[in-house]
Amino acid sequence: MEEKSVNKTNSNGYTFMFAIIMVVVVAAVLAFTATSLQPTQKENVRQEKMQNILATVGIETDRPGAEKLYNQYIIEELALDENGQVDESVDAFKVDLAKELKKDVNEQVFPLYIAEVEGKKFYIVPLRGNGLWNAIFGYISIKDDINTIKGATFDHLGETPGLGAEITKQWFKEAFEEEKIFDGSGNLVGVSVVKGNIDASDKDDNKVDAISGATITGDGVSDMISERLKRYLPYFEKQKDIKVAIK
Repeated sequence: MEEKSVNKTNSNGYTFMFAIIMVVVVAAVLAFTATSLQPTQKENVRQEKMQNILATVGIETDRPGAEKLYNQYIIEELALDENGQVDESVDAFKVDLAKELKKDVNEQVFPLYIAEVEGKKFYIVPLRGNGLWNAIFGYISIKDDINTIKGATFDHLGETPGLGAEITKQWFKEAFEEEKIFDGSGNLVGVSVVKGNIDASDKDDNKVDAISGATITGDGVSDMISERLKRYLPYFEKQKDIKVAIK
């Protein structure tokens, strides 16, 4: 009986030790794999960001071809402060909007990308806000009149498939094309996602049709666009003044 008890104890100890070793080995392998893949993941994110920026001005590309086209069409990357002044000490492309939004407005940096396509200039503003379950984000490009939308792209971290996740669909993004961001009185209002019989051909109403069953996500898109664009108003006003002076 005593011998059997000793063998049982040894067996339990061996099993316990084996489990610990396996956990350590697996954790080490996973950590090594994650570390090894990190540069590739960062590069994929960087290229995808370029893709999304370009998409707002009608330039479609795959990830491998994104950087070449980005360098061809994006002529300026600006980091602005709340007064619309350019801060040349900040790399606009590396600004993390998720982190910026946690700061006070007077401490935030506002990235702006300027594209030139077929001789026409476009201002591309990064967007970020809140959907139903998590963050929503994207980019919106404004034509040189600083009023008309050229294009937009949206994405999300966790909206409901078939409902809020529809913001990524082409039909929804296309609804924003040619919409105005200023109302008839000259106030910057953005574009609202609204339920009802929206006339898609009316591009001066500052409205697009909502996604059925996704009211909260739609409201999040509306708020995100107006809140972000208003942060760029000081810069836009300066550009308008420059245009008037040139004329």
